[in-house]
Amino acid sequence: MPTATTSRLHGLDTLRSLAILVVMVFHLQPYLPDSFAVAGRFGWMGVDLFFVLSGYLIGWQLLKPYLSGNQPSITVFYRRRAFRILPAYLFVVLLYFAVPVWREFPGLSPLWEFLTFTQNLLIDIRNHRAFSLAWSLCVEEHFYLVLPLLIVLMMRKPSIRTTVTVLTSVVLFGICLRTFILFQDLRPAGPDDVGWRYMEHLYYPTYTRLDGLVAGVALVCLRTFRPAWWAAIARRGHLLMAASGMLIAAAMWMFQDGQGAVTGPAVWGVIIGFPTLSLGLGLLVASSLSNNGWLSRLRVPGANWVAMLAYSLYLTHKEIAHLDRLYFPQLTDANGTAAVLLYTFTCFGAAALLYLGVERPFMMLRNRIDSALKQTLAQQVVSEPAL
Repeated sequence: MPTATTSRLHGLDTLRSLAILVVMVFHLQPYLPDSFAVAGRFGWMGVDLFFVLSGYLIGWQLLKPYLSGNQPSITVFYRRRAFRILPAYLFVVLLYFAVPVWREFPGLSPLWEFLTFTQNLLIDIRNHRAFSLAWSLCVEEHFYLVLPLLIVLMMRKPSIRTTVTVLTSVVLFGICLRTFILFQDLRPAGPDDVGWRYMEHLYYPTYTRLDGLVAGVALVCLRTFRPAWWAAIARRGHLLMAASGMLIAAAMWMFQDGQGAVTGPAVWGVIIGFPTLSLGLGLLVASSLSNNGWLSRLRVPGANWVAMLAYSLYLTHKEIAHLDRLYFPQLTDANGTAAVLLYTFTCFGAAALLYLGVERPFMMLRNRIDSALKQTLAQQVVSEPAL
């Protein structure tokens, strides 16, 4: 039986690789064979899986020090996140503005929106569709900015009741806000406007898309502050996966008419679909962290590699597929097997180049800076005279 640490890494890598693959299929589905239709239809849910994973992993980084009586350094956290996220992102943004052929659509949001991570709040999707997928990175950046401050503030007087109240309030706020937007903005809109309004006012903004991040943070809080409960949950990996499947299936039923729908089951999707999906994905993540869940025990070949490239794949796959269609129409126009192979080879190749050329060097630099700072701090402690 694998150790808990090993199984957790394998399970999370499997989910991370699954998330990026279904997101890629969702974005490229119009250019893929019909056999990808189901994955393409619901592939956007991979972004919500990323949110749950981020909520868990970032929350664990910030809460773990408290288990040993320490407090996380917000400065160190921000520095490490900056080295992890910004270099590859800024490089891709540079390509968008310096190399127009790189753009999958002609219209592009102003540079300052990308640099300030406000693109998801201000985007005009009808005229600025290029690099629109940066909306989810904006959500994550807002999360990275606020969560450390919130945790330090709340841990001054730790209270499980306060924690539950805050997390629940965020979810209820999202439900109420989406309900208001649905009936006051989307339902009165004409058929030509409702889809755009849905994306700009409901799907992209940070304040309507916090459910997945909350689900991940809730898992971490449970693991950190209620270890006995967590241990009991960790013994029920198969049950967690079954419950996850039912909740995800319910969310898929609500969103069966696609993004932008505001009638029929989609009404429930707008109101409670995102928290339902996030809860289901949260249980899926918990199953991958369990002692006996299928995801925690099975090591999927190649999942570690795909997970390692996930961020670079996320940043570049739409643009690379656009270049494929531009320069290799004889392979892509038929939407057949040749197109799938071309997209796979070029998207993963470009992601590997971005990872090896930008991501990895800056992460190595980050680690060297961390080591140097720790060594300097240790030397200062040793050199201080005893009192």
